[in-house]
Amino acid sequence: MKKLPLIAIAALFGGAAQAAILTGQVTGPYAAPIGGATVTVWSEDGLRKESVYTADDGSYAIVTDFGGKLKLRSRIAGLADSLAEFGVDRNAARHTDLAMKPHASAADASDALPASAHNARLPWASGEDRKPFVSQCMYCHQVGNALTRSARPQSAWEATIQRMEGYLGMLSGREVKTISGVLAKGFDGKPVDAIHKQAASAELARGKVEQWLVGDAMSFIHDADVGEDDKLYGTDEGHDIIWVLDRKTHKIERYPLPEIDLPAGGKFAGMQLPIGIFTGKHGPHSTAQTRDGRIWITAALSGKLLSFHPETKQFKMYDVPGDVLYPHTIRADKQGILWFTNVASNQVTRFDPVTEQMTTMRLPSNGFFRWVTDMLFPSVLKLASWFPGKNLHLGLSHHKWLGHSVMAFPYGIDVNPVDGSIWYAKLYASKIGRIDPKTLEITEYDTPMKGPRRPRFAADGTLWIPAFDDGGLMSFDPKTAKFTSRKLPVLAANEHEVPYALNVHQQTGEVWIAANNSDRMLRYFPKTDTFLAYPSPTRVTVLRDWVFTKDGRACSSTSNLPAYGMEDGVDSFICINPIGGEQDRLAAAEAKR
Repeated sequence: MKKLPLIAIAALFGGAAQAAILTGQVTGPYAAPIGGATVTVWSEDGLRKESVYTADDGSYAIVTDFGGKLKLRSRIAGLADSLAEFGVDRNAARHTDLAMKPHASAADASDALPASAHNARLPWASGEDRKPFVSQCMYCHQVGNALTRSARPQSAWEATIQRMEGYLGMLSGREVKTISGVLAKGFDGKPVDAIHKQAASAELARGKVEQWLVGDAMSFIHDADVGEDDKLYGTDEGHDIIWVLDRKTHKIERYPLPEIDLPAGGKFAGMQLPIGIFTGKHGPHSTAQTRDGRIWITAALSGKLLSFHPETKQFKMYDVPGDVLYPHTIRADKQGILWFTNVASNQVTRFDPVTEQMTTMRLPSNGFFRWVTDMLFPSVLKLASWFPGKNLHLGLSHHKWLGHSVMAFPYGIDVNPVDGSIWYAKLYASKIGRIDPKTLEITEYDTPMKGPRRPRFAADGTLWIPAFDDGGLMSFDPKTAKFTSRKLPVLAANEHEVPYALNVHQQTGEVWIAANNSDRMLRYFPKTDTFLAYPSPTRVTVLRDWVFTKDGRACSSTSNLPAYGMEDGVDSFICINPIGGEQDRLAAAEAKR
């Protein structure tokens, strides 16, 4: 790549007084240019990161407001990271080439691989044996990162799984034995060898990723949402905090939820809380904003609904009547009515913010044993809460011999923009359901792929559904009641993906998917039936809900549990600008020379 004069580059990007322009080329062995590499720069205080992807000639360009002593890194699968440190003014341009070399050892190469590669070597006797492992062991964190894959005996794995069961990991006794045995054999401390390739493309090179680190090593920022003010709001389920990010000023504010007369863990106090880190009593989970500006928050642990006003910074609490357990995903319809799922009690609640009338409806139980759960589980948890942290509910639950099939688990929910109907996904029953907003009549459909999690509607009324257990993407046409299914792309043979959530851009129709087993973010183009993978700049990336800002960013939150298991050690807000355009402008300038 020919170097443009720095003065020409500065002019090309507008010569902004507060913008540093970083350019260069990434090369590998024998000085070969590397396309598709991720180039990341950190702010001087280390609390912000900006990343781009190299073009097929290895070139990169980052326009940033960072200044001072900066750290720059290039990364791609199969080679060791290349690092550079330098000082730069905010009104300067700097050219820095990065040369990448092979890993120093097989162990280093193995450690750099995502969880999907390490999971692929686990010696499952059959695909059926692997299914409960995918379903029950991968939704809060990656399995196969350095924190989780250390060699240990089967008895130690059984103890780990028992702790996981304490916070709703639903495995039968046979499944515990099978999974613990496989993990003891598969995670043996020996290096894993896998070949992953990141293809360069003009579309990838247009992308830019921004991250703002937030919280502490014990935070669990479950969802990020975007408000009408275009700020990002994050629910810290571990600490009962709402984090607010102003992307223009980069200011982050924290707002603790109001105190409540419940122990840590709320209604789930009888369980061993995740990794012993949850201090929350409310457990804020999901948010939705209504036309009056209030942001509504489901409190998963306390079983309440809260509102937060962005202007007054005031909270208000609402009791959810009945035996609701774990209010989860919340959405607002066009009339401003709120709808949210209660995953552990198989319910959906409707709430009118104007009249403050709340209606909770029980969903079909889908079988005798699920009906038993619906009837008894709230009482079992109440009894267990008399003995905090002792997991006494495990001895009382029939899941120990039937597994997670004893629960329906209504999870994600969304509103059809065409007719206003409400649709939910039952994660464990593998169904989607429709609620008539006027009559509250319910109709359910079996999904062709297992583990429907957090679905979203496109503007034309197509429902897009991530299939967590089967690593797939489904679409459903409510008019014809027909499904279309497709597998998500993986990095290598025998690997699998776990799509936690997705969202559909209402103008472009593109589907953004959280790919939580491979440190990638997937963008799907329905018109061409193709995927584009954005490698995450952070290893051990677990993403939740996707949202879209007014300026075209696709945003989420990184929230592996625990946060200290991620490469950065804390959670972050993360946004992708798919048309950053910095490479395009460089290419145009090169063409004119």
